[in-house]
Amino acid sequence: MGGNWIRREKHRCGGFVMAVVAVILSYILIGVTGQDGQTMTAEEKSRIRDQILEMFDHAYNSYMDYAYPADELMPLSCRGRVRGLEPNRGDIDDSLGKFSLTLIDTLDTLVLLNKLDEFEEAVKKTVQDVRFDNDIVVSVFETNIRVLGGLLGAHVMADVLKQRGERMQWYRDELLHMAKELGYRLLPAFNTTSGLPYPRVNLRYGVVNPLSRTGTESDTCTACAGTMILEFAALSQLSGDPIFEEHARKAMDVLWEKRQRGSDLVGTVINIHNGDWVRRDSGVGAGIDSYYEYLMKAYILLGDKVYLDRFNTHYSAIMKYISQPPLLLNVHMHNPTVNVRSWMDSLLAFFPGLQVLRGDLKPAIETHEMLYQVTKRHNFLPEAFTSEFRVHWGQHPLRPEFAESTYFLYKATGDPYYLKVGQSIVEKLNTHARVPCGFAAVQDVRTGTHEDRMDSFFLAEMFKYLYLLFSEKSQLPINIDDYIFTTEAHLLPVSLSTIQPSCHTNNTEPQAHEDDLFSYSCPSAQTLFPNNPTFAKTIRDGYKYLTGLGRTQQPSSVRGIELPLHDTGLEPVEFLKSIGISLTPLTELVSASLSSASPDSQKGVYKLKLVAEVSQTPEHEEVVPLIVQLISPPFLGRTVLTAGPAKFGMDLTKQEHGVKGSIVKSVPYTACGPIENAVEMQGHIALALRGDCMFAVKARRLQEAGATGVIFVDHREGSSSAETPLFQMVGDGEPTDDITVPLVFLFSKEGATLSAALQEHHNVDVLLLPKEKQLGKEKPEKLNIKFRIAKDEFAEGEIESTTIQLVLEQSEKDTEAASLTGENQETCSSLQKEPESSP
Repeated sequence: MGGNWIRREKHRCGGFVMAVVAVILSYILIGVTGQDGQTMTAEEKSRIRDQILEMFDHAYNSYMDYAYPADELMPLSCRGRVRGLEPNRGDIDDSLGKFSLTLIDTLDTLVLLNKLDEFEEAVKKTVQDVRFDNDIVVSVFETNIRVLGGLLGAHVMADVLKQRGERMQWYRDELLHMAKELGYRLLPAFNTTSGLPYPRVNLRYGVVNPLSRTGTESDTCTACAGTMILEFAALSQLSGDPIFEEHARKAMDVLWEKRQRGSDLVGTVINIHNGDWVRRDSGVGAGIDSYYEYLMKAYILLGDKVYLDRFNTHYSAIMKYISQPPLLLNVHMHNPTVNVRSWMDSLLAFFPGLQVLRGDLKPAIETHEMLYQVTKRHNFLPEAFTSEFRVHWGQHPLRPEFAESTYFLYKATGDPYYLKVGQSIVEKLNTHARVPCGFAAVQDVRTGTHEDRMDSFFLAEMFKYLYLLFSEKSQLPINIDDYIFTTEAHLLPVSLSTIQPSCHTNNTEPQAHEDDLFSYSCPSAQTLFPNNPTFAKTIRDGYKYLTGLGRTQQPSSVRGIELPLHDTGLEPVEFLKSIGISLTPLTELVSASLSSASPDSQKGVYKLKLVAEVSQTPEHEEVVPLIVQLISPPFLGRTVLTAGPAKFGMDLTKQEHGVKGSIVKSVPYTACGPIENAVEMQGHIALALRGDCMFAVKARRLQEAGATGVIFVDHREGSSSAETPLFQMVGDGEPTDDITVPLVFLFSKEGATLSAALQEHHNVDVLLLPKEKQLGKEKPEKLNIKFRIAKDEFAEGEIESTTIQLVLEQSEKDTEAASLTGENQETCSSLQKEPESSP
């Protein structure tokens, strides 16, 4: 990222932001010894770089050997994932289009890793084998960033190699022609009244065609609509057809116009027909992330100041409302002072890298350090984690965003600390994700169990950023500063905008917000970091003990006033320092007092003895297990499936006998569109698949259709309650008081059992209730325990004593205890009480 685009006249400093502080600082600070005691020699970097290459070979060769031409590798099964032949995973499968996804997504990675022979062979395979005329519904967003971006990045690399005259001499822009064909196949998605694209498109039949099996959707995510401009503008520039950039820009314009004018924030989900917000929570993670990224990068790629103005407006709002260093918490776009949830998702890990591009390093370092502490605690970033850094959703599908931000921070600071962070990523991937046929996603970071999944972005992004982190510019086949990374890490040359002018359809009106140091200036490295190599460490130190790691636990025998440290996990001393209270050890104070020449020297000085203790909250919230018990013939209660609860809807623990009903499978199965079998659903318990939209959205639709309860089934193949801890389903950030039906969650294996029963017997009655109230479960025999104090009769001369007898009754009735003799006698203990006169 960087380099030549700064030097071009149209991007000269006067009035424009220098979005790549990384470029300047990389020349100033490279080779600085880290202030954390972290150093790394050239030999060590070379060894890790070789290790990364070996890991890439293992992953890429496994895909080519076991999966190609399938879209993805199933690393546990050692075979390819072909859509339609494997169990449906919901919206995850919308990335698969029978177009050898992983190969296309990996093409320009091969070049960057100097695997030029493999690249040439892979391009030939792509040209010969890949076809897009497939009757299959795919995600517009995923197909754009992975496939269209992959083709464009590979075309650019092929053209560079051809121009050098060393290889690819046979190449005649075949990849560009394929990209243009794919672009035309995606265009029907933009045929809406608003200009916002449909979320899905049929590659052969488009959207409105009766055979398309799509077009009924009404909503899309902000990132889905706002992450098209880089690829579509590049396609327009390279092909000469402006239609692609025009459509992508129109979608960006709509999102900008629909922002909340009071806060300058956007929501997460928007109606593609009328532009109304469907989900109004606003953050920088899932659902919004790459919209902000593409505003900044569209300015860098196209030189259009409109994009920069919009980014700066949004960025000011983010830093005002969402950024709570080191946390980034979602807020309500119309009431941004209110947090809508207490957890974060792993996709926000890209944001420190974007802040580096803007030149705002301090918050980037803070958030990155927080994320690093979470990885040290859980090995990987969980898909979601709480503000107390506990696991909220335990999956980790080998996402690259944390590695991405690590690379940009290293390039900006030159601090070897970030090399050590990168090394930890490499080691954890090898230790916890490597399997014989590639690398497997982690199903739950708490248990370390694997999922039969290796997404294409693992090869497209993870290895790019890790290899770049440990490589010098001279070791790369291209000048990386001449390129910008798409959100999928595909490489587009920043010189593209010199080919022809970018299209302009509207302007951004001036905003009233205050611009900061970085908004429209080229920040000087000396102004920001005046000969201070400890800059990054100084910021990091405040977040050293965020997750509780690194502390020595020493129980204190002293109790005193408890400080309100809540559950931050901060070490008390560090916390107090952060709010301006400095502490001096008592031993030092005593010696200072004894050696003080003047008693007055201590006047006005207060000694504070730290007597508070910080208690750690449990790692996991207690989740009350529920069950789905099949009670109709032939099951008769013998089949019991463990289920998870929801934080909203009916509380089954308060229902004496649970909720009973017959099962009806929702149509559509994901329940994210209008329920087509509402008549059949009336008075029954709905069965719906997880994915595509939030649990609360599904629950509302099914409740409105007349369902008396909902059973959600996990779309992640192979998950089970035996291997994955139960969790509580959460809402969508909106009030959920309107949802009154009971909701339970079954993992994939339990869900398969229920689906098979429904398919075989058609009419299946179930009971939803807490596990402890399971129907037919043998309960321990209840015995009443009574105490009776009686005076024993003593022989003459014996000391009188009182005996406490434990009387156990089998009857639950409150009857008088029988004598513990004869046939009714139970084994018990007698405690003799010595008379008061006894010594």
